Amino acid sequence: MNAEPDATAPLGADSGGESTRTVVIALIANFAVAVAKTVAAVISGSASMTAEATHSWADTANQGFLIVANRRSKRPPDTERPLGYGREAYVWSLLAAVGLFVVGGTVSVWHGVTEILHGENGPENYLVAYIVLGVAFVLEASSLLQAFRQLRGEASEYDRELLDHVLDTSDPTTRAVFAEDTAALIGIVLALLGIGLHQLTGEAIWDAIGSILVGLLLGVVAVILIDRNRRFLVGEPASPRLREAAIALLERLPEVASVRFIRLVFVGPKQLFLVASVDLVGDAVESRIADTLRDLENRLQAEPYIVDAVLTIAEPDELDRLS
Repeated sequence: MNAEPDATAPLGADSGGESTRTVVIALIANFAVAVAKTVAAVISGSASMTAEATHSWADTANQGFLIVANRRSKRPPDTERPLGYGREAYVWSLLAAVGLFVVGGTVSVWHGVTEILHGENGPENYLVAYIVLGVAFVLEASSLLQAFRQLRGEASEYDRELLDHVLDTSDPTTRAVFAEDTAALIGIVLALLGIGLHQLTGEAIWDAIGSILVGLLLGVVAVILIDRNRRFLVGEPASPRLREAAIALLERLPEVASVRFIRLVFVGPKQLFLVASVDLVGDAVESRIADTLRDLENRLQAEPYIVDAVLTIAEPDELDRLS
């Protein structure tokens, strides 16, 4: 897996403020869309519209989780949490993804199946449904555009394809907004197709199928998001390119002769824990070596991406384990 930043990127750019702005825009857009879809679902009686309203309310709640994730994960390290609170971002984002699956996906599928079994007539006011879905498409697209701009800029900086960066970024909030807004746009198209086929054929089953498809779509997106957050919660290692960048950073330090061993693990969005074994220049006495290592660790921790660093002296017969 590749993870930002890449070997050519500085170890320090911070997009936390932009991530918060992306989530806030998504929250406002989803709330407005949820209210409109709920009114349209009541007026039209459409199963697809009801599924879309459920989806939008789930998304709105999820943005609240993501705002909490952003704020709590940015707390600095302290004596109780020397590696910081970065992994809280993955906990709250995981809860948002589970909510999307349970509230959005399950309820939408259940409602569609119920419509098929009970044979409801479905929409009575198609025009309202079409207007609301059109407005919702515009609002969701504006929210997606903000996430797209942020992720595209980061992907270009890290020399990645956009979708690769969406999956691999250590920032779970922006990934969630991008995935949920993309699913929302696809869901709106599915709802339009379901309602349109119902209007053309007079068969309510098409509207119900639209609701089921929206639910299945949300389920797939939720499972992907759950898996990505799970990976980072258990400890996602940095990419080979990032390891190379960290080795180069260490070897630029005048006191370091070579790096024998290194491990980099993400402990939060764009937050890394570094462990390395190094050879030092010269033959300093043991007391001076300890002071030198502590000084090097402090200088490494001054890098915005490195939350904590632990350096040890390589044993004379220690094999090169960088490979």
